[in-house]
Amino acid sequence: MSRILALDHGAKRIGVAVSDPTRTLASALPCLETVPFQKLTGKLKALIREQEIDLILVGMPRNMDGTYGPAAKKVEEFITRLREVILVPIQTLDERWSTVEASRRLGEAGHSARAQKGKIDSASAQILLQSYLDAPRPLR
Repeated sequence: MSRILALDHGAKRIGVAVSDPTRTLASALPCLETVPFQKLTGKLKALIREQEIDLILVGMPRNMDGTYGPAAKKVEEFITRLREVILVPIQTLDERWSTVEASRRLGEAGHSARAQKGKIDSASAQILLQSYLDAPRPLR
């Protein structure tokens, strides 16, 4: 079976998580730097090949009232550029609480705010992906 890749887009880093082949568990991977874009897409293409990815989920930041703000516009621009070079289907998911939840979980695991800096993006991607994997699916 193929896997799902989740991305949590940030200004400097992109959090990365991947599902297991059964699409049951999400695991965080090391973050990727956002620039240069060509280097980022090269790493993503390699990851897609190696992990046999057939779907990419990208967290879409929304305001608490459900509207889209400047951060969402940046994610939309990122997805547009990504679709030009990546052939795998890309979907967005609401990520309103994923970073807050990631910070809470890392704190509970004993990671200080400083130690969370390099881990929170991928932890957020992992939470985003796990929520997708856990969501009920219609019967076919």
